[in-house]
Amino acid sequence: MKIKLGVLLLALLASGCDQPAPVEKGFAGLGNQAAAFTQVVPGRLFSFPADHGPHDGFRIEWWYVTANLKDEQGHAFGLQWTLFRSALKAIPEVPGWQNQTIWLGHVAVTSATAHYAAERYARGGVGQAGVSVRPFKAWIDDWQLSSQATADDPLADLQLSAREARFGYRLRLTATGPLVLQGDQGFSQKSEQGQASYYYSQPFFQARGTLDINGKTFEVSGPAWLDREWSSQPLTSNQTGWDWFSLHLESGEQVMLYRMRQKNGEPYLTGTWIDVAGKTQPLHASDIKLTPGDTARVAGREMPIQWSIKIPAKNLDVTLTALNPQAWMNLRIPYWEGPVRLNGSHAGNGYLEMTGY
Repeated sequence: MKIKLGVLLLALLASGCDQPAPVEKGFAGLGNQAAAFTQVVPGRLFSFPADHGPHDGFRIEWWYVTANLKDEQGHAFGLQWTLFRSALKAIPEVPGWQNQTIWLGHVAVTSATAHYAAERYARGGVGQAGVSVRPFKAWIDDWQLSSQATADDPLADLQLSAREARFGYRLRLTATGPLVLQGDQGFSQKSEQGQASYYYSQPFFQARGTLDINGKTFEVSGPAWLDREWSSQPLTSNQTGWDWFSLHLESGEQVMLYRMRQKNGEPYLTGTWIDVAGKTQPLHASDIKLTPGDTARVAGREMPIQWSIKIPAKNLDVTLTALNPQAWMNLRIPYWEGPVRLNGSHAGNGYLEMTGY
């Protein structure tokens, strides 16, 4: 689940492009009413490769990659690449400066001792950023995610690249399993009130390539995860932020969990268990025991950088620990995101995002 703080940034940019944006309620403005936009409803039939591309009429969507990597000496790293699309108005995209779409990119790398992040912005319609389906390509400037595949599945083989002054990477992502639909056949509910998104993932990527940090290049490889999600009003005004987990188990199984925190009441907790063949099983709050553990002082606030996850029906009882507790995305609106290591009943690794703290 990748509903980003970047949405509020896009609203701020939009106010400079057209008229002042209204004050929005809910975390990052995502609880604001968006009745003019297309709503998410159960029962949608996904269509690939078309759904890899943008969706006119929806307010927000993103293309999001994380990877847990190691070099030849066993040193651990993490990386993130995200492209967000935000529609200012519920109208089809048009070329030129009349285009009503804003794009935002986030990239980051993490090691045990360093964490770097960067962001970029672009107006749609002028070629600086966008997503095409045939061939598949998502880009903002020279940050790119593009298909190397010639078959009907353009996400089967991807090239991922980004470069900034202090870091960069270039990876090949090869899928070893199928796409999976999150939630109820891709309908991913975010609250008891019915807010939802359309959500699918490719959790079976194997990544290989180079990672640069402070002028030093590492040959790296490891599992990667791609999320695709789009919506128009995914949060309620009572929700304050979220904790999102993607886990690669050494057994070959994958787990996605998210916890939507609320001002009043218990968090909204849900997830998906993905077996080695890509078959999914929805996880409900009663199936999961998710408990924050040790905290660290991060950017002036206390953040839980250790978590306990128990899913008794799957004999899962693990502790997650951040590779780097200071994985703070010090961007215009900051948040925490970085790789985690698993120990307990299952070994493995994954990614954690925490917002609204």
